[in-house]
Amino acid sequence: MKTYFSDLIPRLQKYSRKLDDLTLLTDQHWVLIDGLGNSKNVFIFKKDNTLLLSKNGNVIKGNWEYLGNNSLLIDLDESYLYKHGFFDENILALKVDSKKEYTFLVNENKFEGELNNLESIFKFLEEKYLRKSPGEKESTIGRVLDDSDIPKNHKKIEKRLSDGNILTIYSTSEKTDDFNIGDRVSINGRIPKDGNYHYGWTGGITVQNGKIRW
Repeated sequence: MKTYFSDLIPRLQKYSRKLDDLTLLTDQHWVLIDGLGNSKNVFIFKKDNTLLLSKNGNVIKGNWEYLGNNSLLIDLDESYLYKHGFFDENILALKVDSKKEYTFLVNENKFEGELNNLESIFKFLEEKYLRKSPGEKESTIGRVLDDSDIPKNHKKIEKRLSDGNILTIYSTSEKTDDFNIGDRVSINGRIPKDGNYHYGWTGGITVQNGKIRW
């Protein structure tokens, strides 16, 4: 698979999902960015570790395996070992083991839209995760929470939002299934945008700067 050098991908590490997020990886149509306008290669990682590669409609079967330690083994005609580069719901960048080069795949929904070449991918990633106005602090929205963000002796309260995403409250309250203003929250493990979030029939919270405001 064609690879590309990039000094952008290492700067995006703190915004990336991990390769063990198999729900996001599997049963999606990932289109390979190979620079060939007359060829479309689509990878489908099945939950049973079957790998389907569609080359302009002709399907080849192989295997894939998550090896732990953010490593992915792809076995088609040959076996390839990749490390984690960058991963979100739109883009999968796999680092060639022992090299500073990446293979890029794009979710087909985005590939059919604006993300169908390397330049558009880099522009999209910079604007979404890195670009900020002069004097503006780098946004934490979308960043994965790490241990330093989460208070000690907290308890997790998980709620399913109306859009199907999982809201997690890192509660400091002593009461069961209760929380305090100022408690940290995440959606699918990431700091959410400011706003109102609703769950169940009547439940809801207001979030500001990644914490419960009301």
